[in-house]
Amino acid sequence: MEHKTGKRPHRLIEKHEGQAKKPHDTKKETGKCPVYRQCGGCQIHNMSYERQLAFKQTGVEKLLSRFGKVEPIIGMEHPYHYRNKVQAAFSIDRNNRIISGVYQSSTHRIVPIDRCLIEDQKADEIIVSIRKMMRSFKMTAYDERSGRGFLRHVLVKRGFATNQIMVVLVVTSPIFAAKKHFVKELLEQYPEITTIIMNLNQKHTSMVLGERETVLYGPGYIEDVLCGCTFRISAKSFYQINPVQTKVLYETAVSYAQLTGKETVIDAYCGIGTIGMVASKAAGQVIGVEVNRDAVRDAIANAKRNAISNIYFHNADAGEFMVEMAHDGAHADVVMMDPPRAGSDEAFLSSVVTLSPKRVVYISCNPQTLARDLDYLVAHGYRVQKIQPVDMFPHTSHTECVVSMTK
Repeated sequence: MEHKTGKRPHRLIEKHEGQAKKPHDTKKETGKCPVYRQCGGCQIHNMSYERQLAFKQTGVEKLLSRFGKVEPIIGMEHPYHYRNKVQAAFSIDRNNRIISGVYQSSTHRIVPIDRCLIEDQKADEIIVSIRKMMRSFKMTAYDERSGRGFLRHVLVKRGFATNQIMVVLVVTSPIFAAKKHFVKELLEQYPEITTIIMNLNQKHTSMVLGERETVLYGPGYIEDVLCGCTFRISAKSFYQINPVQTKVLYETAVSYAQLTGKETVIDAYCGIGTIGMVASKAAGQVIGVEVNRDAVRDAIANAKRNAISNIYFHNADAGEFMVEMAHDGAHADVVMMDPPRAGSDEAFLSSVVTLSPKRVVYISCNPQTLARDLDYLVAHGYRVQKIQPVDMFPHTSHTECVVSMTK
């Protein structure tokens, strides 16, 4: 399987003829990031990349090998600057200087960061430039303790294939008198920015984005190309943050579905329709189900943008939707599911069993909740066929997995 560079991704060969092999490079790569211990985002940054892959392979095998053979993890050839979505929190320090960065793990303390080894470099540049512009435009930074201040966060999304860039200013007030001049200066510095949005968040919450947004420049969304499909991405919609590995992940998932062009496929937790649209090329029809209304709007626009006529989207709870399908006598051949880190709940998994598809393809970003959910599905008549780990988040402890199950 190849990613968009045309070269084979890095695949860890953990075992050969039944014998475990030691990683051939266990040298620690320390000192590359000066704040990785304070930040806590890259939990295993102190390991070489070879060692990281071996560490993740072992972790997945401990959790999932009881279900079947775990294939060697697929890693990245260039495991840096892969994040196409970057967000920074803004505040003031004890000397009343404006700072921007990330929240230290499990705290509300901001670790000042200008550059990050896993974030898109252009996004980091834009955030630093906005911070430097704030004083001249009389923009204050948000102080969480007092609840005062104007700018809370800056979110930047970049389409790696299209190079389109979205900048979202998360603010506490809809009044921004200098917005026209601010937008003009920002665009003079970065003409590649294609849209700028002001998002209003006045709540005392850990959520970054509020409900209300105003487009200051451009169409209010960007587009990116993945697996031959063009996707519209809004400020609130979910889109995988590592497009190189997402291509590997989705192509693996579609191959596990074993589609022949006749199947009805349910894309549960479909988001903006990414995996369903990729699968639609080889399926009879795809039904995407998503509870987020904004994501469904983007998904419908994406299907039209790509002239895909055999995919349909529903704004509903996926579990309830599948139960209704079963009660109406409808069927699905394949269910593809990509739940959040918490995994699925028993209500959803029971709806899968009720609908009784021939095949289930489970895309998971948490092997622990995946193991729990596989226990349920195996106990209710499914058998695990293949398990493929993919390193979507190098230098972090997270591992993505694709699992194929048959009835």
